[in-house]
Amino acid sequence: MIRLYRISIFTLSFSLLILSGSAQNLADIGKSNPIAVTGGVSLNQIFYTAGGIENRRDPYTYYASGNVNFSLYGWNVPLSFAVSNRNTSFQQPFNQYSVHPTYKWITGHAGYCSMSYSPYTVNGHIFLGGAVDLAPEGNWKFSALYGRFLRAVQPETDTAGLITNTPSFKRMGYGFKTSYSKDGTTVDLIVFHAKDEIGSIAYVPDSLGILPQENLVVSVGAGKTFFDHIVLKGELSSSALSRDIRAQEGEHVHPLANVGFLYTPHLSSSYYKAFKTSLNYQQDTYSFGVGYERIDPQYRTLGAYYFNSDLESITANGAASLWQGKMNVAVGAGTQRDNLDKSKVSTMRRMVGSLNVNYVPNQKLNVSASYSNFQTYTNIRSQFVNINQLTPYDNLDTLNYTQISQSITATTTYVLSNTKERRQSLNLNVNVQDAADKQGQVTQNSGSKFYNVNAGYMYNVVPQNLTVSVAFNANINDNPAVTTRTLGPTATVSKLFFDRKLRASVSSSYNNTYTNSERVSTILNGRINGSYTIQKKHNLNLSMVAVNRKSTSETSAKSFTEFTGTLGYSYVFGLK
Repeated sequence: MIRLYRISIFTLSFSLLILSGSAQNLADIGKSNPIAVTGGVSLNQIFYTAGGIENRRDPYTYYASGNVNFSLYGWNVPLSFAVSNRNTSFQQPFNQYSVHPTYKWITGHAGYCSMSYSPYTVNGHIFLGGAVDLAPEGNWKFSALYGRFLRAVQPETDTAGLITNTPSFKRMGYGFKTSYSKDGTTVDLIVFHAKDEIGSIAYVPDSLGILPQENLVVSVGAGKTFFDHIVLKGELSSSALSRDIRAQEGEHVHPLANVGFLYTPHLSSSYYKAFKTSLNYQQDTYSFGVGYERIDPQYRTLGAYYFNSDLESITANGAASLWQGKMNVAVGAGTQRDNLDKSKVSTMRRMVGSLNVNYVPNQKLNVSASYSNFQTYTNIRSQFVNINQLTPYDNLDTLNYTQISQSITATTTYVLSNTKERRQSLNLNVNVQDAADKQGQVTQNSGSKFYNVNAGYMYNVVPQNLTVSVAFNANINDNPAVTTRTLGPTATVSKLFFDRKLRASVSSSYNNTYTNSERVSTILNGRINGSYTIQKKHNLNLSMVAVNRKSTSETSAKSFTEFTGTLGYSYVFGLK
C-alpha cells in the first residue's frame, strides 16, 4: 500500500564547512560583496515493483533535499536537509558543523574538526572543539587544539539484561605543535593528551573491554638539507597509555610518567615508542634514498583511528624521469618484520616493495602500472555493485575497510582516432589485491584475493553528440572457503539533443555469477536515463531500471524481476 504523508527527517546537517580556498578572511571586509545566497532544492519520486520475491523497498518513496549557503564577506554558512518517507526515526538535527575563520596569518577552527600533526600523534581524528593555526612571517609556526574526541554512549540492555550496543566513555583531548624552520633546518615538537571521564556513562562490565583510558604522546621531529640536494628527516615519538585509569596509581621510571599534571601513571600504564628516519638525494630528473621505521608492539595514540604497530622496516627508494619525461618510474624495496619484543611464537619476515611506472610515448597511448605489498587500508567495491544498483540512494551507509597486503594495478588507454568528427578509444584496467579483511583490529577473513578486470571501447560522433560504448567486466573473489566469479558485458548509447539541453542514454548489462565453477545466477538489466535542463537552473530527470535475475542453482536465491522508476526535479539559485 502506498504510504503518503509519512515524513521523517533522517538527515539534517547544519554545516559550516569552509574549504581552505574559501575560508573566512576577515581582511576582506569592505572589499567584497557583503552578502551572497546560493543553493538548491531537489525532489525525487521513486516507484518500485517486484515479481517473484517480496518487495525489497516501498512501492513509492519520495526523497527531497536542499541546501542554502549564506555568505557574509566570505564567511560561509551552509544549511542542508533531506526528507524521505522511507525512515520514521528522527536523528539529531545538528550532525557536524565547523567554522574556519582566517585573518592574515591566524586561522581558527571551531566545531567538528580534524587535525593532522604526525602519523604517531594526531592524525585525522574528528573531535568537537576548537583549534588554531598561527603562521606568522618568520621561522616559527604554532598550532593547538582542544575538544571532545569521543562522546559518551550509555550502555543499552535488552530484556535479558545483555548490553546490545557499544558504549564509550566521554573522551576529552588537547594538543599543540610548535615548528621552527630556517635555512633548510626544521624542528617540530608535538604534545597530545586525551583522557576518558569515568563518570560519563553507567557501569560497563570489564569483559566488554570498554575501559576508561588516558594517553600522553610526545613527539620530536627534525629535518636538515645539506648541499641543496641531501635531505635528512627523522621523528621520535613516545606514548604513555593507561588502559584503565581506575587502577591504582603507580610509580614508573619512564620520563612520561614524571611530567606532573600532564599525565598520571597507573598500574595499568604502559610506554611505547615509534621512530622513523629517512635520507634522500634529489636532483631534477632523479632521486634516491633510504628509510628506517620502528614501531613498538601495542603502540597506540588516541589521536588516530588506525595504526600499525609491532613493525620494523628498512626501505630504499628511487625515482627517475626518462626519455624527456615520457616515462616516469618510482621504485621502493626493503624488509619488514614483527615480533619485536619476542613475545610471539613466530616472527613474520617479508620483503616489501612498490613499483610505479607511467609511460606516455605519444598522444595516443597511455600505460601505467603499479605494484605494492605495503599494508594499507582501503574500501574494496566491485564494479557490479554500481552496475546492478537500482537507485543512487542504495548502499549509502556502506563502509567496509580492508587491510591490503599486496596490490597490482595496470591501466592502458589507446586512442584510435581523435578528429573533429570522430573519437575512438580502447581501455583496459586490471586490478589484483591480496587482502585480509579487518574492521578495527578484528580479522574477519584472511587469505582473500580479489581480481577486477574491465575492458572497454568508446566511439563518439562529435557533430551528432552521439556516444556508443561497450565494456566487459569481470570480478573474482577467491578465498579459502569459496570462489565467486561475476562477469559479463555492458553496452551504453548516449546522445545530446536541443543544444545539449537534453541528455538521454540507454544501457544494458548481462552478467553471470559462479560459485566454485557452478553458475548460480544470471542477471539481465536495462536502464533508460533522461535529463533536461531549462535556463541552467531547472533540471528534470527520469530514470527507469529493470532487473531480471534467474537462479540456476537450487541453493541460490529465488528468481525475480524488479522495476524501479525515478522522476526528479532540481532547482539551483544564486548562480550568475
